[in-house]
Amino acid sequence: MLPANYPLTDVAVVILNWNGAALLRQFLPAVLACSDGARIIVADNASTDESVQVLAQEFPTVEVLRHTENLGFCEGYNQALRQLEAKYYMLLNSDVAVTPGWLRPLRQLLEERPAVAACQPKIRAHADPTMFEYAGAGGGYLDRLGYPFCRGRLFDTLEKDLGQYDDARPVAWATGACMLVRAEAWHALGGLETAFFAHMEEIDLCWRLWNAGREVWYHGGSTVYHVGGGTLHKSNPRKTYLNFRNGLALVYKNVHSQELWGIMATRVALDWVAALRFLSQGNTADAKAIARAHRDFLRKLSYWRQRRRAAPHKLLTRQRPGVYDGSLVWAYFAKEIRAFSQLSSHDFPADQANTAASEKLTD
Repeated sequence: MLPANYPLTDVAVVILNWNGAALLRQFLPAVLACSDGARIIVADNASTDESVQVLAQEFPTVEVLRHTENLGFCEGYNQALRQLEAKYYMLLNSDVAVTPGWLRPLRQLLEERPAVAACQPKIRAHADPTMFEYAGAGGGYLDRLGYPFCRGRLFDTLEKDLGQYDDARPVAWATGACMLVRAEAWHALGGLETAFFAHMEEIDLCWRLWNAGREVWYHGGSTVYHVGGGTLHKSNPRKTYLNFRNGLALVYKNVHSQELWGIMATRVALDWVAALRFLSQGNTADAKAIARAHRDFLRKLSYWRQRRRAAPHKLLTRQRPGVYDGSLVWAYFAKEIRAFSQLSSHDFPADQANTAASEKLTD
Protein backbone atom coordinates (compact mmCIF):
# COMPACT_ATOMS: atom_id res chain seq x y z
CA MET A 1 0.00 0.00 0.00
CA LEU A 2 1.23 3.50 -0.85
CA PRO A 3 2.02 5.98 1.94
CA ALA A 4 -0.74 8.43 2.80
CA ASN A 5 1.02 11.33 1.07
CA TYR A 6 2.18 9.44 -2.02
CA PRO A 7 1.06 11.11 -5.31
CA LEU A 8 -1.69 9.23 -7.15
CA THR A 9 0.07 9.27 -10.49
CA ASP A 10 -1.55 5.99 -11.57
CA VAL A 11 -5.02 7.62 -11.56
CA ALA A 12 -6.35 9.54 -14.58
CA VAL A 13 -9.24 11.83 -13.66
CA VAL A 14 -11.20 12.25 -16.90
CA ILE A 15 -13.90 14.90 -17.22
CA LEU A 16 -16.12 14.77 -20.30
CA ASN A 17 -17.14 18.28 -21.32
CA TRP A 18 -19.68 19.68 -23.73
CA ASN A 19 -20.31 23.43 -23.66
CA GLY A 20 -19.49 23.51 -19.98
CA ALA A 21 -17.10 26.44 -19.74
CA ALA A 22 -18.92 27.86 -16.71
CA LEU A 23 -18.82 24.51 -14.92
CA LEU A 24 -15.11 24.10 -15.67
CA ARG A 25 -14.41 27.51 -14.14
CA GLN A 26 -16.49 26.64 -11.09
CA PHE A 27 -15.40 23.08 -10.31
CA LEU A 28 -12.06 22.37 -12.01
CA PRO A 29 -9.95 24.38 -9.52
CA ALA A 30 -10.91 22.03 -6.66
CA VAL A 31 -10.20 18.98 -8.82
CA LEU A 32 -6.71 20.32 -9.47
CA ALA A 33 -6.15 21.20 -5.81
CA CYS A 34 -7.58 18.06 -4.18
CA SER A 35 -6.60 15.14 -6.43
CA ASP A 36 -3.20 14.36 -4.87
CA GLY A 37 -1.09 14.29 -8.00
CA ALA A 38 -3.50 12.40 -10.27
CA ARG A 39 -3.51 13.29 -13.97
CA ILE A 40 -6.36 15.64 -14.86
CA ILE A 41 -7.76 15.31 -18.37
CA VAL A 42 -10.72 17.05 -20.01
CA ALA A 43 -12.19 15.26 -23.03
CA ASP A 44 -14.10 17.87 -25.00
CA ASN A 45 -17.10 16.71 -27.04
CA ALA A 46 -16.74 19.35 -29.79
CA SER A 47 -17.95 22.22 -27.63
CA THR A 48 -19.17 25.34 -29.40
CA ASP A 49 -18.75 27.61 -26.39
CA GLU A 50 -15.44 28.91 -25.01
CA SER A 51 -14.53 25.68 -23.19
CA VAL A 52 -11.33 24.98 -25.12
CA GLN A 53 -10.13 28.57 -24.78
CA VAL A 54 -10.89 28.57 -21.04
CA LEU A 55 -8.87 25.39 -20.59
CA ALA A 56 -5.91 26.73 -22.56
CA GLN A 57 -5.84 30.13 -20.89
CA GLU A 58 -6.96 29.43 -17.32
CA PHE A 59 -6.00 25.77 -16.76
CA PRO A 60 -2.80 25.21 -18.77
CA THR A 61 -1.75 22.17 -16.70
CA VAL A 62 -4.89 20.24 -17.64
CA GLU A 63 -4.53 17.76 -20.51
CA VAL A 64 -7.14 18.26 -23.23
CA LEU A 65 -8.45 15.64 -25.66
CA ARG A 66 -10.64 17.12 -28.38
CA HIS A 67 -13.30 15.11 -30.17
CA THR A 68 -14.32 16.33 -33.62
CA GLU A 69 -18.04 15.84 -32.89
CA ASN A 70 -20.37 15.40 -29.94
CA LEU A 71 -20.08 11.68 -29.33
CA GLY A 72 -22.40 11.60 -26.34
CA PHE A 73 -21.45 10.39 -22.89
CA CYS A 74 -20.72 6.77 -23.79
CA GLU A 75 -18.62 7.06 -26.92
CA GLY A 76 -17.10 10.28 -25.69
CA TYR A 77 -15.59 8.41 -22.76
CA ASN A 78 -14.80 5.31 -24.80
CA GLN A 79 -12.72 7.22 -27.33
CA ALA A 80 -11.00 9.31 -24.68
CA LEU A 81 -10.00 6.34 -22.52
CA ARG A 82 -8.63 4.43 -25.49
CA GLN A 83 -6.00 7.18 -25.72
CA LEU A 84 -5.01 7.14 -22.05
CA GLU A 85 -2.68 4.79 -20.23
CA ALA A 86 -3.35 4.55 -16.49
CA LYS A 87 -4.01 1.88 -13.90
CA TYR A 88 -7.24 3.55 -12.83
CA TYR A 89 -9.69 5.85 -14.58
CA MET A 90 -11.83 8.26 -12.59
CA LEU A 91 -14.91 9.21 -14.61
CA LEU A 92 -15.94 12.58 -13.17
CA ASN A 93 -18.80 14.83 -14.22
CA SER A 94 -17.91 18.47 -14.79
CA ASP A 95 -20.52 19.56 -12.22
CA VAL A 96 -19.04 17.70 -9.24
CA ALA A 97 -17.38 19.52 -6.33
CA VAL A 98 -14.65 17.30 -4.90
CA THR A 99 -13.20 17.48 -1.39
CA PRO A 100 -9.63 17.15 -0.02
CA GLY A 101 -8.47 13.52 -0.14
CA TRP A 102 -11.52 12.36 -2.08
CA LEU A 103 -9.56 9.96 -4.32
CA ARG A 104 -7.49 8.11 -1.72
CA PRO A 105 -10.17 5.93 -0.07
CA LEU A 106 -11.47 4.84 -3.48
CA ARG A 107 -8.04 3.99 -4.83
CA GLN A 108 -7.11 2.21 -1.60
CA LEU A 109 -10.24 0.06 -1.86
CA LEU A 110 -9.27 -1.10 -5.35
CA GLU A 111 -5.67 -1.70 -4.25
CA GLU A 112 -6.74 -3.81 -1.27
CA ARG A 113 -9.45 -5.77 -3.09
CA PRO A 114 -8.30 -6.98 -6.53
CA ALA A 115 -11.76 -8.36 -7.33
CA VAL A 116 -13.29 -4.87 -7.14
CA ALA A 117 -13.36 -3.31 -10.60
CA ALA A 118 -15.27 -0.10 -9.88
CA CYS A 119 -16.38 2.01 -6.94
CA GLN A 120 -18.01 5.33 -6.11
CA PRO A 121 -17.93 7.77 -3.18
CA LYS A 122 -20.85 9.20 -1.24
CA ILE A 123 -22.74 11.66 -3.46
CA ARG A 124 -24.39 14.62 -1.75
CA ALA A 125 -26.42 17.38 -3.37
CA HIS A 126 -24.50 20.54 -4.20
CA ALA A 127 -27.62 22.67 -3.73
CA ASP A 128 -28.28 21.21 -0.26
CA PRO A 129 -25.12 19.58 1.12
CA THR A 130 -27.02 17.87 3.94
CA MET A 131 -28.99 15.74 1.48
CA PHE A 132 -28.03 12.81 -0.71
CA GLU A 133 -28.01 13.51 -4.45
CA TYR A 134 -30.17 11.72 -6.98
CA ALA A 135 -27.40 10.23 -9.14
CA GLY A 136 -25.60 7.79 -6.87
CA ALA A 137 -26.35 8.86 -3.29
CA GLY A 138 -25.16 6.09 -0.93
CA GLY A 139 -24.57 3.47 -3.62
CA GLY A 140 -26.58 2.16 -6.55
CA TYR A 141 -29.16 -0.64 -6.26
CA LEU A 142 -31.62 -2.42 -8.54
CA ASP A 143 -34.91 -4.11 -7.89
CA ARG A 144 -35.82 -7.49 -9.38
CA LEU A 145 -37.23 -5.81 -12.49
CA GLY A 146 -34.09 -3.77 -13.10
CA TYR A 147 -35.37 -0.43 -11.83
CA PRO A 148 -32.49 1.59 -10.31
CA PHE A 149 -32.52 3.27 -6.92
CA CYS A 150 -29.97 4.16 -4.25
CA ARG A 151 -29.37 4.06 -0.57
CA GLY A 152 -30.53 7.56 0.22
CA ARG A 153 -32.85 7.89 -2.80
CA LEU A 154 -36.02 6.01 -3.74
CA PHE A 155 -37.43 7.47 -6.96
CA ASP A 156 -37.51 11.25 -6.28
CA THR A 157 -37.47 10.95 -2.47
CA LEU A 158 -34.08 11.88 -1.03
CA GLU A 159 -32.77 11.26 2.49
CA LYS A 160 -30.69 13.52 4.68
CA ASP A 161 -27.16 12.26 5.29
CA LEU A 162 -27.00 11.38 8.98
CA GLY A 163 -24.01 9.07 8.65
CA GLN A 164 -26.22 6.06 7.95
CA TYR A 165 -24.25 5.16 4.82
CA ASP A 166 -20.66 5.80 5.91
CA ASP A 167 -19.65 2.19 5.27
CA ALA A 168 -17.94 0.46 2.35
CA ARG A 169 -19.88 -2.36 0.70
CA PRO A 170 -20.72 -4.08 -2.59
CA VAL A 171 -23.51 -2.44 -4.60
CA ALA A 172 -25.27 -3.21 -7.86
CA TRP A 173 -23.89 -0.15 -9.63
CA ALA A 174 -21.66 2.87 -9.14
CA THR A 175 -22.64 6.25 -10.50
CA GLY A 176 -21.06 7.50 -13.69
CA ALA A 177 -20.96 10.98 -12.14
CA CYS A 178 -17.96 9.89 -10.06
CA MET A 179 -16.72 6.35 -10.65
CA LEU A 180 -13.22 4.94 -10.23
CA VAL A 181 -12.67 1.93 -12.48
CA ARG A 182 -9.74 -0.36 -13.21
CA ALA A 183 -8.44 0.32 -16.68
CA GLU A 184 -7.96 -3.38 -17.47
CA ALA A 185 -11.55 -4.18 -16.47
CA TRP A 186 -12.87 -1.24 -18.51
CA HIS A 187 -11.05 -2.33 -21.65
CA ALA A 188 -11.84 -6.03 -21.12
CA LEU A 189 -15.57 -5.21 -21.34
CA GLY A 190 -15.19 -2.65 -24.12
CA GLY A 191 -16.13 0.34 -21.97
CA LEU A 192 -19.60 1.83 -22.05
CA GLU A 193 -22.41 0.63 -24.33
CA THR A 194 -22.23 3.11 -27.21
CA ALA A 195 -25.82 2.51 -28.33
CA PHE A 196 -27.08 3.93 -25.03
CA PHE A 197 -25.63 7.37 -25.96
CA ALA A 198 -26.37 8.55 -22.38
CA HIS A 199 -28.33 7.48 -19.27
CA MET A 200 -28.07 4.10 -17.50
CA GLU A 201 -24.76 3.37 -19.22
CA GLU A 202 -22.93 3.03 -15.91
CA ILE A 203 -25.58 0.62 -14.61
CA ASP A 204 -25.08 -1.52 -17.71
CA LEU A 205 -21.30 -1.46 -17.25
CA CYS A 206 -21.54 -2.44 -13.59
CA TRP A 207 -24.06 -5.20 -14.30
CA ARG A 208 -21.67 -6.58 -16.93
CA LEU A 209 -18.84 -6.41 -14.41
CA TRP A 210 -20.82 -8.50 -11.91
CA ASN A 211 -21.76 -10.98 -14.65
CA ALA A 212 -18.06 -11.21 -15.54
CA GLY A 213 -17.11 -12.15 -11.99
CA ARG A 214 -15.90 -8.70 -10.91
CA GLU A 215 -17.21 -6.58 -8.02
CA VAL A 216 -18.62 -3.05 -7.73
CA TRP A 217 -18.46 -1.16 -4.43
CA TYR A 218 -19.49 2.00 -2.64
CA HIS A 219 -17.14 3.75 -0.20
CA GLY A 220 -18.70 6.19 2.26
CA GLY A 221 -15.29 7.37 3.41
CA SER A 222 -15.14 9.73 0.43
CA THR A 223 -17.66 12.49 -0.26
CA VAL A 224 -18.33 14.70 -3.29
CA TYR A 225 -21.13 17.14 -4.13
CA HIS A 226 -23.03 16.89 -7.41
CA VAL A 227 -25.14 19.55 -9.12
CA GLY A 228 -26.93 17.07 -11.39
CA GLY A 229 -29.25 17.57 -14.36
CA GLY A 230 -26.68 19.67 -16.18
CA THR A 231 -27.21 18.05 -19.60
CA LEU A 232 -30.86 17.01 -19.59
CA HIS A 233 -33.36 17.90 -16.88
CA LYS A 234 -35.53 15.03 -15.66
CA SER A 235 -38.60 16.77 -17.14
CA ASN A 236 -37.07 16.74 -20.64
CA PRO A 237 -38.86 14.24 -22.94
CA ARG A 238 -35.47 13.36 -24.46
CA LYS A 239 -34.38 12.09 -21.05
CA THR A 240 -37.65 10.15 -20.71
CA TYR A 241 -36.96 8.54 -24.08
CA LEU A 242 -33.39 7.55 -23.19
CA ASN A 243 -34.33 6.21 -19.77
CA PHE A 244 -37.15 4.00 -21.09
CA ARG A 245 -35.30 2.80 -24.19
CA ASN A 246 -32.10 2.10 -22.29
CA GLY A 247 -34.04 0.55 -19.43
CA LEU A 248 -35.40 -2.12 -21.75
CA ALA A 249 -31.98 -2.71 -23.31
CA LEU A 250 -30.35 -2.86 -19.88
CA VAL A 251 -32.61 -5.70 -18.77
CA TYR A 252 -32.54 -7.53 -22.08
CA LYS A 253 -28.73 -7.51 -22.23
CA ASN A 254 -27.98 -8.61 -18.69
CA VAL A 255 -30.75 -10.68 -17.07
CA HIS A 256 -30.34 -14.45 -16.72
CA SER A 257 -32.31 -16.44 -19.31
CA GLN A 258 -34.42 -18.11 -16.62
CA GLU A 259 -35.76 -14.70 -15.57
CA LEU A 260 -35.62 -12.74 -18.82
CA TRP A 261 -39.05 -13.05 -20.37
CA GLY A 262 -41.03 -12.68 -17.17
CA ILE A 263 -39.11 -9.53 -16.29
CA MET A 264 -39.32 -8.10 -19.81
CA ALA A 265 -43.08 -8.67 -20.00
CA THR A 266 -43.59 -6.94 -16.65
CA ARG A 267 -41.33 -4.03 -17.63
CA VAL A 268 -43.23 -3.49 -20.89
CA ALA A 269 -46.55 -3.49 -19.05
CA LEU A 270 -45.32 -1.03 -16.43
CA ASP A 271 -43.88 1.23 -19.12
CA TRP A 272 -47.31 1.51 -20.74
CA VAL A 273 -48.86 2.19 -17.33
CA ALA A 274 -46.39 5.06 -17.03
CA ALA A 275 -47.36 6.30 -20.50
CA LEU A 276 -51.05 6.25 -19.59
CA ARG A 277 -50.26 8.11 -16.37
CA PHE A 278 -48.45 10.81 -18.35
CA LEU A 279 -51.46 11.08 -20.68
CA SER A 280 -53.86 11.40 -17.74
CA GLN A 281 -51.73 14.32 -16.52
CA GLY A 282 -51.84 15.97 -19.93
CA ASN A 283 -48.18 15.22 -20.55
CA THR A 284 -48.33 13.93 -24.10
CA ALA A 285 -44.65 14.62 -24.83
CA ASP A 286 -43.42 12.11 -22.25
CA ALA A 287 -46.07 9.56 -23.26
CA LYS A 288 -44.90 9.83 -26.87
CA ALA A 289 -41.29 9.51 -25.70
CA ILE A 290 -42.12 6.14 -24.13
CA ALA A 291 -43.79 4.97 -27.32
CA ARG A 292 -40.72 6.00 -29.36
CA ALA A 293 -38.46 4.25 -26.84
CA HIS A 294 -40.29 0.95 -27.32
CA ARG A 295 -40.37 1.36 -31.09
CA ASP A 296 -36.64 2.02 -31.29
CA PHE A 297 -35.77 -0.79 -28.89
CA LEU A 298 -37.64 -3.23 -31.14
CA ARG A 299 -36.02 -1.80 -34.28
CA LYS A 300 -32.59 -2.60 -32.81
CA LEU A 301 -33.59 -5.93 -31.31
CA SER A 302 -31.13 -7.84 -33.50
CA TYR A 303 -28.32 -5.62 -32.21
CA TRP A 304 -29.36 -6.09 -28.58
CA ARG A 305 -29.61 -9.84 -29.15
CA GLN A 306 -26.06 -9.82 -30.50
CA ARG A 307 -24.85 -7.83 -27.48
CA ARG A 308 -26.57 -10.26 -25.12
CA ARG A 309 -24.98 -13.27 -26.78
CA ALA A 310 -21.53 -11.63 -26.65
CA ALA A 311 -21.50 -12.13 -22.86
CA PRO A 312 -23.31 -15.42 -22.22
CA HIS A 313 -22.57 -15.66 -18.49
CA LYS A 314 -25.36 -14.10 -16.42
CA LEU A 315 -26.09 -14.10 -12.69
CA LEU A 316 -29.53 -14.75 -11.24
CA THR A 317 -31.18 -12.07 -9.13
CA ARG A 318 -30.36 -13.88 -5.89
CA GLN A 319 -26.67 -13.95 -6.82
CA ARG A 320 -26.18 -10.22 -7.43
CA PRO A 321 -25.34 -7.90 -4.52
CA GLY A 322 -27.35 -4.73 -4.26
CA VAL A 323 -30.48 -6.27 -5.78
CA TYR A 324 -33.86 -6.02 -4.06
CA ASP A 325 -35.79 -9.23 -4.74
CA GLY A 326 -39.08 -7.43 -5.13
CA SER A 327 -40.69 -4.53 -6.97
CA LEU A 328 -39.61 -1.03 -5.97
CA VAL A 329 -42.64 0.34 -7.84
CA TRP A 330 -44.91 -1.69 -5.55
CA ALA A 331 -42.91 -0.84 -2.43
CA TYR A 332 -42.92 2.88 -3.17
CA PHE A 333 -46.38 3.50 -4.61
CA ALA A 334 -48.45 0.78 -2.92
CA LYS A 335 -46.68 0.32 0.43
CA GLU A 336 -45.53 3.98 0.62
CA ILE A 337 -41.95 3.08 1.53
CA ARG A 338 -39.87 6.23 1.33
CA ALA A 339 -36.48 5.28 2.82
CA PHE A 340 -34.01 2.52 2.02
CA SER A 341 -34.02 1.38 5.66
CA GLN A 342 -37.73 0.53 5.34
CA LEU A 343 -36.95 -2.21 2.82
CA SER A 344 -36.52 -5.58 4.49
CA SER A 345 -32.92 -6.79 4.58
CA HIS A 346 -34.26 -10.30 3.91
CA ASP A 347 -35.24 -9.11 0.43
CA PHE A 348 -31.58 -8.67 -0.52
CA PRO A 349 -30.58 -12.36 -0.72
CA ALA A 350 -27.07 -11.88 -2.13
CA ASP A 351 -26.27 -9.25 0.47
CA GLN A 352 -27.54 -11.56 3.21
CA ALA A 353 -25.52 -14.53 2.00
CA ASN A 354 -22.48 -12.42 1.07
CA THR A 355 -21.57 -14.95 -1.59
CA ALA A 356 -22.89 -13.42 -4.83
CA ALA A 357 -19.48 -12.29 -6.05
CA SER A 358 -18.17 -15.87 -5.94
CA GLU A 359 -21.27 -17.82 -6.95
CA LYS A 360 -21.47 -18.42 -10.67
CA LEU A 361 -24.37 -19.92 -12.60
CA THR A 362 -23.78 -20.12 -16.33
CA ASP A 363 -26.59 -18.92 -18.52
